[in-house]
Amino acid sequence: MIEQREKNEERWEYVTIKKMDIEDVEEVLHIAAATTYNPWSKKMILEEIAHPFSHCFLLYQKTGTGASLPLGFLCFRQVGEESELLNLCISPEFRQQGFGKKLMSFYIDFCERQGVNQYFLEVSVTNTPATHLYHSFGFRSLGTRKNFYQGRHDALLMTRSVF
Repeated sequence: MIEQREKNEERWEYVTIKKMDIEDVEEVLHIAAATTYNPWSKKMILEEIAHPFSHCFLLYQKTGTGASLPLGFLCFRQVGEESELLNLCISPEFRQQGFGKKLMSFYIDFCERQGVNQYFLEVSVTNTPATHLYHSFGFRSLGTRKNFYQGRHDALLMTRSVF
């Protein structure tokens, strides 16, 4: 058990979240393309980076050689006391390792510092791991949007309130 904890602590020591910029788009596009639900295009990523109410971040890990290995990304919008999570995506080979939880923690902390008290998101009803993640952060279901993802999958509408 101690060995596992030391390995996890060492892994997190090299994980960083940074504001996404144009130079990151190709790496983000590669991660986004790996999702089966609704992959973002290059145009969508660039538009989101440029949007005045948008915040986009890249999660990456420094390797032993000093290179940056992209693990996932997060994009959301914030207007006043409300935020909508637009996309949280982890590269398939790094899923189920706590990286989604790391990005969600960052998202909630960032928004709380900005005075956000109402959160919204949509997630495919077939994306059980993401739904469990959002529930673990206090999100609750509001309803569904029929055939929201590529005309085939329903979206679950979720919200989180902090009052």
